[in-house]
Parts: sequence; structure tokens; C-alpha cells
Amino acid sequence: MHNDREVTEQRLARVLDERIRPAVHARSVPLDVAIWNVPGEPVPVREGLAAAYEPTRAGAWWGPAWSTSWFKVSGTVPADWAGETVEAVLDLGFATHSAGFSAEGLVYRPDGTAVKALNPRNTWLPVAEHAVGGEEFTAYVEAAANPVVMHTAPGELTFGPTSVGGRAPWLGDPAADPGAPLYRLRRLDLTVFDRQVHELVQDLEVLGQLMPELSADSPRRWQILRAVELALDAVDLQDVSGSAAAARAALAPVLASPAHASAHRISAVGHAHIDTAWLWPLRETVRKVARTVSNVTHLMDEHPEFRFVMSQAQQLAWLKEHRPEVYARAQEKAKTGQFLPTGSLWVEPDTNISGGEALARQFVHGKRFFLEEFGVETEEMWLPDTFGYNAALPQLMKLAGVKWFLTQKISWNTTNKFPHHTFWWEGIDGTRIFSHFPPVDSYNGELSGADVAHSVRNFQDKAGANRSLIPFGYGDGGGGPTREMLARADRLRDLEGSARVEMEGPADFFRRAHAEYEANGGAPVWAGELYLEFHRGTLTSQLATKQGNRRSEHLLREAELWAATAAVRHGWPYPYEALDRLWKTVLLHQFHDILPGTSIAWVHREAEETYAAVARELEELIGAAQRVLAGDPTGTVVFNSAPHARGGVAALGAGPRSACVDAPVRPVPDADGFVLDNGLVRVVVDARGLITSAYDHAAQREALAPGAVGNLLQLHQDFPNQWDAWDVDVFYRNTARDLTDAESVTATADGLRVVRVFGDSRIEQTLTLPAGSRGLVIDTVVDWHEREKFLKAAFPLDVRAAHSTAEIPFGHVERPTHTNTSWDAAKFETCAHRFLHVGEPEWGAALVNDSSYGHDVTRDVRPDGGTTTTVRLSLLRAARFPDPDQDQGTHRLGYALVIGADVSDARREGYRFNLPERAVPGSATVAPLVSVDHEGVVVEAVKLADDGSGDVVVRLYESRGTRAAATLTPGFPLASSQVTDLLERPVDDPASHRPVAGGVRLTLRPFQILTLRLRPVSDG
Repeated sequence: MHNDREVTEQRLARVLDERIRPAVHARSVPLDVAIWNVPGEPVPVREGLAAAYEPTRAGAWWGPAWSTSWFKVSGTVPADWAGETVEAVLDLGFATHSAGFSAEGLVYRPDGTAVKALNPRNTWLPVAEHAVGGEEFTAYVEAAANPVVMHTAPGELTFGPTSVGGRAPWLGDPAADPGAPLYRLRRLDLTVFDRQVHELVQDLEVLGQLMPELSADSPRRWQILRAVELALDAVDLQDVSGSAAAARAALAPVLASPAHASAHRISAVGHAHIDTAWLWPLRETVRKVARTVSNVTHLMDEHPEFRFVMSQAQQLAWLKEHRPEVYARAQEKAKTGQFLPTGSLWVEPDTNISGGEALARQFVHGKRFFLEEFGVETEEMWLPDTFGYNAALPQLMKLAGVKWFLTQKISWNTTNKFPHHTFWWEGIDGTRIFSHFPPVDSYNGELSGADVAHSVRNFQDKAGANRSLIPFGYGDGGGGPTREMLARADRLRDLEGSARVEMEGPADFFRRAHAEYEANGGAPVWAGELYLEFHRGTLTSQLATKQGNRRSEHLLREAELWAATAAVRHGWPYPYEALDRLWKTVLLHQFHDILPGTSIAWVHREAEETYAAVARELEELIGAAQRVLAGDPTGTVVFNSAPHARGGVAALGAGPRSACVDAPVRPVPDADGFVLDNGLVRVVVDARGLITSAYDHAAQREALAPGAVGNLLQLHQDFPNQWDAWDVDVFYRNTARDLTDAESVTATADGLRVVRVFGDSRIEQTLTLPAGSRGLVIDTVVDWHEREKFLKAAFPLDVRAAHSTAEIPFGHVERPTHTNTSWDAAKFETCAHRFLHVGEPEWGAALVNDSSYGHDVTRDVRPDGGTTTTVRLSLLRAARFPDPDQDQGTHRLGYALVIGADVSDARREGYRFNLPERAVPGSATVAPLVSVDHEGVVVEAVKLADDGSGDVVVRLYESRGTRAAATLTPGFPLASSQVTDLLERPVDDPASHRPVAGGVRLTLRPFQILTLRLRPVSDG
């Protein structure tokens, strides 16, 4: 019997491939074809239609990498095809079946309206449903010669067979010579679409995919096997069309047998995961979106049951701007309930590295776009593919009106299998969000028998639930769902041996899944971050991109703060449009393959240019607002945008000051090195430029472990098993080179200058100890020319730290420093924002930084019985794919060791390090627009309300993980105050907000985020 099954499966595969599928479009005549090669970047549609075309033919080569060619195809329907369904088959040379990773095309009618896309899995184009014969047919194809991307091994990507040495570095960079054409036209025909044969293909595929997923002793498996054999016997290989009906009749009984009552239920959600940039530039994503939306809206005309979700507002905004006729179709189908805006975010961002306020704005701009353009209040956070999920997200979701969370990426864990697929996710403040990980383990499902069966077998929560979701459709320009997938969904709706499949939207799934769990005692709970045990290198790759994001986030904070202050105090015109546009630009670049550093060189070069332009514009806005506030330029006014007072200047305020209170102490020669001592801490640096002592005078204890040195730069071999720019594997620790040799160590007026040369690289560090500070600042300039290396800075500390404390958006998380369990051991590289702290109950130390995210913490027991906790900051990597020149060049970054610090100290120093004071000519004292009388309550944003009302919006949070009672005092006469959601809409929250004379009394739970809308008293 086993051999019989194998023989039948082999027979089915060959007959389908060689006889039945080709018979779907067997009758054909060639089309006339002409080409116009676009010189340079893509052009508007009207220009492509009006171009001067030259004749070409099937077999001709076209398309150097990243170029665009327009094809004009035309022909006449033969008279003897009257009554037939006629389609064009347009194969641009798709040498791979990898939809979304090859050439792509968008077909236009002569009037310039888009019809549908072309890609390796979708080469057909409708011409006439019922031809009359003699119809003239003309269409235009805007074809993109995007290089083939291949999976050469699991997790190993490369540009395809045209690549040089298998790596093709130039294919990710248009500045290089793109070389010869990549594609050869294969088939450009008018054809008869044989619907009966097409339906036979779908019947056989569904049954053929279901059969091997059933157990060997299942009667159903052998029933299907017999039916397939009968159907294949009924096919006349010389007349497939004429025998298709008989073959289908042989399959009808097994297709009509219903699923068992207890069958797992699957919600099939149409989807096309489109990376906003990755192995292609942003401009190509604009076109990928147009192709995909054209495809799915075309399918909706014939399939009213089809539901498709679109999850990134930015992509729809591009569509509105660049392809308004396609956008209009999306809006039309949204009204029918088929096209479903979802996800609630501007893009699908990285949620490890993006700052807290930026994540809030992802919801603000995403939800607002869907509300204004589609009238839809989205209730889901749809984020299938990003590289870990911070523990503040549940609260942010709730504050944005989001009820449900969906992702898939945790299925990529390499050490521990996540124990649930449907569960409550609890954040650091206690907020819970109902969440789902599709057990299909893919966000590009095909609704194949293997997909459905894997979902059923893999589902972790069978005792309490019987429902899961499959997002199906080809992503990244693959066009989304196909008519073949919809045919599978139709057949799997109620089919014995399979789960029951129903096409519906995510909200329908979540409502039913929640109700099902509630009826069975409730869903399980996962508390804390969702750490991805994979892709840890994304915390460090492409430093310049990460620096651009970090700097932009803080500049936006400053611009809003000072613009709002100037507007309320002096009537200065608040730059609503500029800030809205700049925020959206920064949010766009937080996409989960841009900010993590995993895109081609083209993307990151453009990102650096964009960040530079953003910084210039924000600096101008900040400067203009501060000049209004500073008054007569008779002295110097120092502006402090940090949420804590410093140097006599109030938090969020400004005041006159002539001297720099943070002037660094001068180094003093000592033995074979130097000493920096400001009365709070004493730092000793030896002749090698290494820190041999960091002494806390008040605590009378040494920070460094005995015999160890601090700021030890270490160079590791960095060659992960797969996913170069994405991954850091734990075995990188097996080899390390300590960079102890110094070319020079010299004293300067500001501190110590240390120069090290290694390999082809050079590092210059300046160590300074400001007066009145516990932080040793290390300014670092690296001229980096290493390959496949990983650079870290190590600080072995004399503390027995049970855990590290890392800043995340709107709070912090504690992670064990031990490796007791496999879950702990897997966190060998973790994310921290502005600070990472380790300590004992009475003493600790912190690393703060201005642009780094990757950290690791290890703990060792010394021979003397003491414990060394080593904290290391990840500085640079040098992966080879997808950007072979990743991080090459000169970088400047900063970090500081804060000695004798608790977590609150670390947080304060982290803000100060990233928000330096600004000295401006002036004489005025600028009182804060708002102030809070509790050190642990941090003001994260001060701005004017987005609706132009002039109300002041303040977002703050409790930062210590404790309950806090505080009073917020506005620096203006207050008419009223209101708690709002992230979109600045009023919500009822009496427990945390009570107006009092001259201000607002706040009562906050641990890590609570609160948004307040303050209405000034009107002058009128």
C-alpha cells in the first residue's frame, strides 16, 4: 500500500505539471510586443504610455538590475474563439517561482488605469469573459527588473543566478554598474482560459495536498487515493479539455464529504506582507503596493467572500499619492467589507529599538489615517514580522484603543518553543492584550494542505481552544492571494480530513477565539517581553541608521517642547505641518528592516541622507523657537529639554547661566598613567589607556572587579550560521581579541585621548569626567574597516547582580544575569535603550549611551569568592549580506560609566546624555510649560494638540515601577484638564487624574503612561 501511494503521488505530480496545468491555457496565439526602456528611475504612468516603443518578441532579453521597461502588447481575438473566456498570458521571464523576489509588472489599460500585477505565480490577464471574436486588445506593462533573490539554504539569502560569485554585492547598490539584462521574455500570448480544466487542477491540488497529511491508517487517506487514481484514469492525456468533466466527476464524492464536527477551525485572512524596504529601496515598495492592491481588488470582483487586510498606513498613503485610481479601488472595496485596513500602525516597526514616544506616534498616525481615509477604527495590532516585542506594548495598544495583537515571528525561536498560540499578553504595568500567534508558522501562507495540517498539529492550546488564523498570500510584491488560493479555501470550507477553513477578517477571528476561551475557563497569560531567540544582531547592525533614529527622536521631542512653549507664551506659530511630516518620515524609517539594519546598501544610504535632512530642519525649528523664548541676546540662556533639572536649570525650562557647571576635570599624571578625580569618583587610567580603577568616594568602594580593566574593547569573529546582518550566534564569544595596545595616551584640557590601531581600523577615544558627575564619559570615533567582526566595550564590575535592569519604552525590565534555564541562557544579547544598570541592593553602576542598543551581561565567581558582573556594550558589526559594506567608514558614538548609581540615577543620566543642554544668546528665564513634583514621574512629550485647538498635550509615565502620587503644574492659567487616549481623545480615568487648584493631582500605578490634555484660559 505504501508503494501504491507513492506511485499515485508521483503520477499526480507529473500529470498535473506536464498535461493538466498546461491545458488551462492550451489554445493560444502570439501577441505583438513592443518595448521602451526607461532611462533612469521609474516615470509617471502617463509618460510610460506616451513613450516611443520599439518592436521586440518572446525570447528577447530585457532589464538590467533595478531598471524599468514598459511593454506594449496587442492583438486580436480569433473569430473562432467566440463564446470563450479569453485571457492573456504574460511571462516576463520569471525564472523562479519565488513571488515577490523576482521581476514584477503592473498592467495598465490604454487609458492608464491599473488592472492587475504580473509575477512568477500570477501571469494571467483578463481579456474577455465571453468573447465575440475579433476584439482588439491592447495593454501596457510597467515591468521592474528587480534582481532575483534566492534562498540558497534555510535562512540564507542571496541575489540570484546572475550574481557574481553567488553574492552579487552590486545588486544592492544602484551606484554600481548593473551589468547585462537579467530577464528574457518567455510567453506573451492571447489564450483561451479553460475553466473546467482550471477547476480540475484545483480539485486535484487540494486532495493531493491533503492526502499525505492524513495518517497512514486513516480510511480517508485511502479513499482520496482511490478517487485520485480514478480521476487520473479518466483524463485523456491527448484531450485534457474534453475529459476534464469526467475526471472531476470521479473526485466529486470525496470533495463532498464534510469535515468532522470537532475539526479545528481556521480563519483564513488574505494578506500580503510587504516589507516597506528590504532587498529593494523605498521607491520600489511604492510600486509593489500598487501591484498588490490592484491584484486583490481585481479578485474581489469575482470573489465577494474574499477578505484582505492591509496593515501599514504609510503604504496606503503612498498609494493615494502615486496611484490614486488604485487607491480609489481600495476605498471602494473597503465599503463592501472586503478590503480591511488593519494593524493600527504607520508602518510595521521594529519594537525593540524604536523609542516609546515614537511607538505612541506609530499608533497615532496609523489609526488616524485609517479613521480619516476609511472611517475605520482599527482594533488590531498586526505585526507578523519583527524581531522581538517590548513589554510596554500591551499598555500602548490599550491606550490606542487596540484590543487584539497578532504576530508570527516568535515561531522562529531557535532554543525554546513558545508555549501558547492564543493567550493574554501582560505588559510591565499589568495591562493585558488578547494575542495570537498563527500556528501555521508563516505570514505568507498558501492555504496548502501542508499549511492547514501544520496549523492543526502545531496548535499549542487544544485543551481550551479550537481556533486559529492563517494569513495567506504571497508577500513583498508577490501580489497577495491568488485565485488558486481562493479555490483552495472554497474546497476546504467543509472537507473531511481537514480543518474547517473560513475566509474572514482578523476581528471576527479574535472575537470568536476570545469567546471560545472565556467559555472554557479563560486563556493563559504570558507576562513580560516577548524576546525573539533569533536575529539578535539587529540590535547593532548599521550604526548610522540607528544613530539617525535616536537623534531624530530626541530632536522631535525638543522641537515640540520649545515650539509649544513659544506658542503658548508668545503666540509663536506652532509648526503643525512640519512636525507632522517629520514625524511620519522618522516613523517610516523605523520599519523592521530599516532601523534594525537589515536592508541593502541603497536603503541605508538613503536613510542617512534623510536623517541628515530631518536633523537640519528640526535644528532650525528648535533654534527659531528658542530665540523667541530667550529674549534680548545680552547674555546666555541655557535650555534643558531633559525631564530632570540640572545645573540650576529646571526640567523642560531655561535660564541664564554664564559658566559651564559640567566642565571636565583635568587629568593628573600618576605612576604610569593618569587620574581623573572630581571629588565624587576617582578614575585611574594606565599607560595602555585602560581603566584600572573607578572608585566611589561616598560609598568607599571600587566599581571594577579586582585585577580587571574597564572600557576594554574586544573584537570577536562574527560569522553566524545564517542571516548575516540579522544574527549573532552565541559561539561568537569563543574567540575574542582584547584591544589593549595603544598607539598613544595623552592628556588634554578635557580629559584623556586614547588612540588604538588594529587590523585596518583606528579608534580614538576621549575620556572625560565632568565636575559634579558620577559618569565617566567616553567619546569614541571609529574608522571601521573590519569584515565579519563584532566590536564590544567591556566593564567587569565588582557586584553580585542577580539581574540587569534595561531601559525599554516607558519603563524598564529586569533580566536574570544567570543561565539557570534555557530561556535565560537564550538571552545572551539583549536590548537596552539609554541605560543598562546592574547592582546590589545598596550600590550599583550603569552604562548609558547615545546610540547603542545591543548589550550582554555575564556573571562569574572569582577565586576570592567575590562575583564579577561584566556588562558589555555592542558597538559595531561588519556583516556581508545584504550590504557587503555594512558599517564601513567613520562613526562617532558616546557612552558613559555611571558609578554608584541606582536605577533612577541611570534613567536620569540616560536622558541627560541624549538631551544635552543648548546655550542660546539671551537673558530670559523660561519657566517650564509644565512641571511635576515627583522625581519618578517622567514627562516624555509636551506639544500642542494635533487638532489645532491650542490645547497643550502632555504625556508622562511612572518610571520606577512603583505607585506615585504627584502634582502636575502648568506654567499657564489652566481652564480645564482631561485624560485622553494616544489620539488625544477624552477618556474617563478618574482614578489617575484629579484637578486641584492651579494644577492636576496624579495617582499613577507602576509604569503607567498617562496623556493629559490641558486647555489654557482663553485671552478672550
